[in-house]
Parts: sequence; structure tokens; C-alpha cells
Amino acid sequence: MTGNLVAGVDSSTQSTKVVLCRAGDGAVVAEATAPHPDGTECHPDHWWNALSRARELLERADAVAVAAQQHGMVALDGAGEVVRPALLWNDTRSAPQARALVEEQGGSKAWAERTGSVPRASFTVTKLRWMAEHEPANARRTERVLLPHDWLTLRLGAAEPVTDRGDASGTGYWSPAAGGYVPGLLRAALGRDAEPPRVAAPGERVGETSWGAALGAGTGDNMGAALGLGLRPGDVVVSIGTSGTAFAVADEPAADPSGLVAGFADATGRFLPLVATLNAARILTAAASITGAALDELSALALAAAPGAGGVTLLPYLDGERTPDRPDATGVLAGLTTANATRENVARAAVEALLCSLADAVDHLAAQGVRPRRTLLIGGGARSRAVRTLAPAIFGTPVVVPEPAEYVALGAARQAAWALAGTPEPPAWPAPPATEHTSEHTGQEVRERYAALRDSAPQI
Repeated sequence: MTGNLVAGVDSSTQSTKVVLCRAGDGAVVAEATAPHPDGTECHPDHWWNALSRARELLERADAVAVAAQQHGMVALDGAGEVVRPALLWNDTRSAPQARALVEEQGGSKAWAERTGSVPRASFTVTKLRWMAEHEPANARRTERVLLPHDWLTLRLGAAEPVTDRGDASGTGYWSPAAGGYVPGLLRAALGRDAEPPRVAAPGERVGETSWGAALGAGTGDNMGAALGLGLRPGDVVVSIGTSGTAFAVADEPAADPSGLVAGFADATGRFLPLVATLNAARILTAAASITGAALDELSALALAAAPGAGGVTLLPYLDGERTPDRPDATGVLAGLTTANATRENVARAAVEALLCSLADAVDHLAAQGVRPRRTLLIGGGARSRAVRTLAPAIFGTPVVVPEPAEYVALGAARQAAWALAGTPEPPAWPAPPATEHTSEHTGQEVRERYAALRDSAPQI
């Protein structure tokens, strides 16, 4: 593959990002980006138009693959036309339908055993039920159901509608453990039969673009990030964006009846258990507003305070929370006194709360058999010096912070290189440059005080 170039696409809720890389070592030679409309539903044509703005860059590639936002519902009619704007992962209107489907199909334990996950409002299966109940004419028109990356891959030149096991595992009707669609679940949601895409093998070449490039199967965004980071068993990724995620590559599938851990598959033939939190980087934004500090100043304030923030503890469920499942919860600031009510302690409490919430997420992964050896910290929140400094004590592992990069798009590019090479495993690209942070201190006392507040707060 010497001299070959490959393109990876990250189609998220907010934008399309494209990276053009050398196939042999993953070195980025060009990048492009274009925005998407804001909102919780979007016509897929907007994704295609954004991708088309990078056409000149794409046509330099010998292979292409797409990673995109998980869970989105793309309904097509018999002619392949889009039935309605896609409902995206962040559209929560199907929460009542999620509860109904869980109850109808035997409860949380049965769902976890059959699909690896207990569906929430983000999952495709719940969105199909919402459409069946609220837009029956659209449900009757629907002949195929794709995910965002499936639709883009088809437009790029896939020989047939196709997905991969990683993205399929977020639909709610495909089983990572069994490696196939669960009979009857899509019909139970939509009220009629519709055709899901074929699930390609990892590394499979699924078609050819109009300019002759090989087309990889594509995957979901979290699976793309795992591939871009080169995760190995024992690596746990904590991503601090608007929302937070903790995930790891595993050799065995997860099946958590509590629904806290989504038992996804990855893009390589392994598995990707994942926990998501609703509140993450915006915890820092809220604390900055309270203290009247810019984010850099907030970090300095937090580091000026002692561990434990003088007894101030924040429960950061500012707009409800997904993990734990408390959609109507609000934030709680506890332990304030005249002696400790300082900007420094409020800033420290916010950083500790963010990290404790995500450490709880990592604990849920550990309960499913993940054994954290080190923690990789990514996302906008990882730019905070206070977050990087305090994380090792709170997580109880060394913390590695890779240099900022488009890891979802890089993972898609690595998958494209894999399809081009036709090898049993993806190409061994070098690990991204990173800095390691350790701590001689323990965050046990901070975590215990946080847990006491979490468990005593109203369970709403």
C-alpha cells in the first residue's frame, strides 16, 4: 500500500469531518470540514451535501470509509427515497416507547440477554415505535431502515445496503453475542416488516466509489474512535464532550440488565461495552458561570484548592442524568459553610464531580468484566489542566491524554486502509502522540463523599 491514500469520514450531529491519510502509517495529509444543521432530526441530504463539499479531497483517496453518529433512524421507501427526516441519537421523544418496548419484550434482563443492551430513547428500535404510533403513514411507507453511516456508504457506492457489527449493535434489534438480527424485534417496533442492511465482516470491501476507490463497511462513531486510538484490552477511554462516555475494547460481549452499560460490538470483531453520561464538559461551563471565571481561570482556581474542596461536594446532574437514570434530577451543591464558600472550592468541587461521575461510569464497565489498566482521556474537557491533573487519583489508574485529533475520522480511515489491504487485521498504525499523567495521591475519600451525596439525593 506504499503511496496509497485513504479517506476517513466522521459524520456527526454537528458536522462532517474528512481526513486524508497515508495508508501505510496513518499520517494525515489533508483535512476538510462542513457543518450540519442544528437539531435532533435531519434530512440525510444535508449529510451528503456536507460530504460533497470535500469531494476534491475524497477523490484523491484509493479507499474510503464512513463513521457516523450511532442510532439515527433513516427510513426508506421501496424506491429508496427517504420517508422523513432522520431522528438522531439525541432525540428523546421516544422515551415512552422505549419503556413500553422493554416491558412488552420481557423486561430489562431479556433485552440484555437478546441484544446486549436495554434500549433507551436514543436507540433506533424506540424511534421506529415512535414513528409507528405518531406517523403511521410514514411507517407504512417504510421498506428499509438504515443508520446514518449505512446511508452515506450506500450513496458513495456500496453494492447493496450494508452496515457493520459495531453500528448494528446500537439499533436494539441486533445481537453482538449471536452475531445477527434478533427475529421479530424490528417488526415489533415498526408494526410491519422492513429490511435492515446486511452486516458486513470487519475489514470487508463493500463496493467502489464513482472514481474507483475501495469502499469500507464503515461503523459507528464510538467504534471509529476506538479504531483511531488503537485501543487494546485494558484501555478505557473516557471522552469528555457535551456528554460523557466511557468505553473499552473487550473480548467478551456485555449484557447488563440494569441498562447502564450498552453492550455494543466494535469494528474489528471484538466488543465495545459503553456507558454514557448526560452531563460532562458543561459541568465546567456551569461552574465557570457560577464563579465568574473563564475556563482557563476555573482550572487554576480548582488547582489552588485542597483535595475535597474544603468539604464542598457537587452532584452534577444539572439537566437530569442518563447514568444513573434520573431524567428529572437537578444538581446539588452540598457542604457549603461560611468558611469554605470560595470560588476555589466551588471550582474544585466541579472538577471532582465531573471526574467522579465518569469514574462511576468506568466502575460500571468493570462490573461487566473490563479490567482498566490505563485511562485515555479525550474530548474538549480533556484540555482542562485541572481535569488532567486530578484524573489519575480519581480514576485510580495512569491517565494518558492523546494529542487532540479527529479520532473518529482517523478510525474510519484506518478501516478504509484495512479494506484496501484485504488483511485479517487492520493495519498497525503508530499510536497517537500522548502525555501520561500519574498521581501519588488517592481520590478514595473524594469518591466516597461524592457517592454518599449521590446515594442520598432524591431518586427522581
